[in-house]
Amino acid sequence: MKRTNEKFAEQFPTFQILNEEGKIVNEEKMPDLSEDELKELMTRMVYTRILDQRSIALNRQGRLGFYAPTAGQEASQLGSQFALEQDDFLLPAYRDVPQLIWQGLPLYKAFLWSRGHYVGSQMPEEVNALTPQIIIGAQYVQTAGVALGIKKRNEKRVAITYTGDGGTSQGDFYEGMNFAGAFNAPAIFIAQNNRFAISTPVEKQTAAKTLAQKAVAAGIEGIQVDGMDVLAVYVATKEARDRAVNGEGPTLIETLTYRYGPHTMAGDDPTRYRTEDLDSEWEQKDPLVRFRKYLEEKGIWSEDQENEIIEKAKADIKEAIKQADDTPKQKVTDLISNMYETLPANLQEQMEEYKAKESK
Repeated sequence: MKRTNEKFAEQFPTFQILNEEGKIVNEEKMPDLSEDELKELMTRMVYTRILDQRSIALNRQGRLGFYAPTAGQEASQLGSQFALEQDDFLLPAYRDVPQLIWQGLPLYKAFLWSRGHYVGSQMPEEVNALTPQIIIGAQYVQTAGVALGIKKRNEKRVAITYTGDGGTSQGDFYEGMNFAGAFNAPAIFIAQNNRFAISTPVEKQTAAKTLAQKAVAAGIEGIQVDGMDVLAVYVATKEARDRAVNGEGPTLIETLTYRYGPHTMAGDDPTRYRTEDLDSEWEQKDPLVRFRKYLEEKGIWSEDQENEIIEKAKADIKEAIKQADDTPKQKVTDLISNMYETLPANLQEQMEEYKAKESK
């Protein structure tokens, strides 16, 4: 079995286009992106890094609720989202708010979602997405269902979802992929392997050498990608999307990435389970540093450009948090009325009770 496992792993080498020095190592797979598109990718990563820093600060100030840091995972998140079309359906996990924002969710709504406000879960009409899933791995089953619906309607679009390495230990992960594979549904499953399911290292979660090889059991395509290389993630996702809309079925993409911060801001301390050496190793692979080197070498990126993006992000965040603060507070009656179209008798009684309290 050990030899079989190692043999499978050999079939899933890590796909890479840019190495840690920002040099092209796979010219054949270089995507056909214009200079403006390359700069847009970098813009989104810089903006998202600032958003992460400010969100952590806002959380510590008590101005945000639940928050899962994203620094280090920008290439995995935004490289994949950049390969999508506006009509595609996005089913994110709780760390994947950046993809929702770049798909069209207003920033102030992202802040309201963190606070648990129902307005934060109201997607704009042009954004095909569910709100971030808190239940680990549940979005994989939902994605299979959405993808089957897309197939039944003969639509040329895909359903895409994300989970962490911990999510691949859940039954929903296998069930969702198996269902999508059985029905040849247009789904893309992304497993962001940041090495720790909260504090449990991936080596203790599975005996498999790669997460990508788990696609074999479902009979679908699988690929392992350097998740710190935004171009490699973009290409892998774009190719998976092309296959899906052409009727060639789903794909599992494992992105090898790293979260620099804690699992969430709810008390996790990564220094208890990660070493300084491991942190330092992955800091050398920083997706922003790598891509910046590449763009600067091409002469299409500068420190001044980056500073402009940083200042814009700060201004946007300041305005968005003000808009979130100005949104009317959520009431208990809002919660009750949003849950039911026709209230059962027991909740009708409670509704009247809270209406009376809220009118005082």
